[in-house]
Amino acid sequence: MKTCKISIGGKSPTKVYAVSLCYLLSIHILALVFFSAFRLMLFLSADYTFPPDIAGDYALYSIAFIRGLWFDNVIACYILLLPLAAFWIAAWFGCTARWLYRSSAWYFTILYALCFVISAANIPYFNYFFKPINSSIFNWFDYMGTTAGMVFGESSYYLPMALAIATIVAFAYIIYKLSTLTYGRVTTTIGTWCLKGAGITFVVGALLVGLCVFGIRGRRGYNPIKVSQAYYCNDPFLNQLGVNPVFNIMTSAIDDNRKENKALTLMAADEAVANTQHLLGRAGIDGISPIAHIVKADSNITMVKKNVVIILMESMSASLMGTFGNKSRLTPFLDSLYHRSLSFSNFYSSGIHTNHGMYSALYSFPAIMKRNAMKGSVIPVYSGLPTVLKQNGYSTMFFMTHESQYDNMNAFFRTNGFDEIYSQENYPADKVVNGFGVQDDYLFQYALPVLNRHAADGRPFFSVLLTISNHPPYIIPPYFHPHSKKKEEQIVEYADWSIKNFMTEALKQPWADNTIFVLMADHGKLVGTPECESPLSYNHIPLMIFGKDIEPRIIDNVGGQVDLMPTLLGILNIGYTHNGFGIDMLKEKRPYMFFTADNLIGVRDTSRLYIYIPDTRQELRYNVKKDGKVAPAEDNETFKAMKNYGFSMLQCAETLVKRQQTVDHPRKKQK
Repeated sequence: MKTCKISIGGKSPTKVYAVSLCYLLSIHILALVFFSAFRLMLFLSADYTFPPDIAGDYALYSIAFIRGLWFDNVIACYILLLPLAAFWIAAWFGCTARWLYRSSAWYFTILYALCFVISAANIPYFNYFFKPINSSIFNWFDYMGTTAGMVFGESSYYLPMALAIATIVAFAYIIYKLSTLTYGRVTTTIGTWCLKGAGITFVVGALLVGLCVFGIRGRRGYNPIKVSQAYYCNDPFLNQLGVNPVFNIMTSAIDDNRKENKALTLMAADEAVANTQHLLGRAGIDGISPIAHIVKADSNITMVKKNVVIILMESMSASLMGTFGNKSRLTPFLDSLYHRSLSFSNFYSSGIHTNHGMYSALYSFPAIMKRNAMKGSVIPVYSGLPTVLKQNGYSTMFFMTHESQYDNMNAFFRTNGFDEIYSQENYPADKVVNGFGVQDDYLFQYALPVLNRHAADGRPFFSVLLTISNHPPYIIPPYFHPHSKKKEEQIVEYADWSIKNFMTEALKQPWADNTIFVLMADHGKLVGTPECESPLSYNHIPLMIFGKDIEPRIIDNVGGQVDLMPTLLGILNIGYTHNGFGIDMLKEKRPYMFFTADNLIGVRDTSRLYIYIPDTRQELRYNVKKDGKVAPAEDNETFKAMKNYGFSMLQCAETLVKRQQTVDHPRKKQK
């Protein structure tokens, strides 16, 4: 038997590499086990009821976990690639230095600690948003204090936090032991460096590095693995369960920064503008917007400058109200007010975040995916409710519970029509209960004297009050006594109680008879079992317009937050130049309403739902029954029309924002 005579004094490359591979493979498998454990925790903790036809079908459930391993392996291969290459090169030279194993242990511990923190955070995020954690969380990093208060102030987050810490500690301990054991084994490896062994090590190492790169890619074919590979059945929970949260954050962040994804590209811009002009019946005004038009006041009606008070209710989904079928008696006041108001039964939020609701309701522009249109160092100028009413002699105020810098509200609202901003900076420090500032009842208590003061000035006023309590962390004040057992329901009772107290006191004021009260949610929230990829409870919200001269009735036509501005200005009989996307719901009728929910687009009518996911180009169609249940539907001409309607509106909005044609030129000319 021949032996290698060429030696440079190192250990046997093949034996060193074999021991090192066992070490790397052990870490790789261990990481997959921990990822699966987090997925199992999500599966067990999710408040989700499977449809009867798949309930208890564990074979179907297991596919989500198998596909999850597929995605987990992609992330594990990303992390493995550098150490795999380093140990390959080291083994080729017969290197067995202690620092190599120590540094690899630190490398794996740090990177997987980050992965496990994200995986743990995904559990409450998914349970709240019914979608895997994504790049939208980076928007929260601008407000670290508020975000920290939200995270550490909500007791339901403590278990995922503890899970993350325990996992990191256990993983670090095992890695340390493995690295120590492996170093001991390689230092006692028998054999010397030879050319043949080095050649075998080189070939095997090259193949394994190539295999690792293939693992990162995730599949054969032209495109690497995408989120769409997780979708395998008609159940939205199982389809999303397999998505690795680290993969989802990474790919969504990459997609956000792709040149083609910086702007929404659903259809050609000119086609979208032309379609929107046709669908809204507008020819546009040169120098303002291709969809702008003049709204004239009715000269036969005497204009009375009524005060306007808008209450934007945090996360108040229609599904939380008894009027819409909730059996838990959470909103007795809102339910009673609904039937005493001009109310809208098929009304939808533009997005699923507060900034979307404020932007759309006040300025009649739709939310575009997860983008926050109010942020940025250059503040855009919009024509909206505050600017139009200010031009008509109104004083304008915005009340919020938290810091004014949150979501750039102070700069944006002061630039766009609000005279006064009231926020956490204005309230006593002892009234601040968490990262989101004061509670709803204190917000209302603070606002009422301010409204009284403005009413005494003789000018009409426009005021927006943004509540927060129905958002984690939930704080139930000791002086409120709910009947519900669940904290998520108790906070809804408290929100309803706070609004009742405010309305009761406000209606006693001399200015109440000359005031229009508007109650609307900023967006909904997940209530009960999600029916599909876009839970109906997330965008279906209540809208109630209440006042002395407002005839109570319920309008069943579809509408959305972009319609609030023209509808309210129509009630006030104020003429203005409208360059937004809303319609006066008392004079016009939409065939469909469109909205977004981070990574998807929805279009609704009273009995159908069309969903489009731009990232994967998936289309989903559902029939919506009267009881709120949904069933998959076949494509037909109606769904094609719904798609065209939603795509045209959103692409036109994207185009107008890009062209910076939303500036309120008429207001500037009138100065």
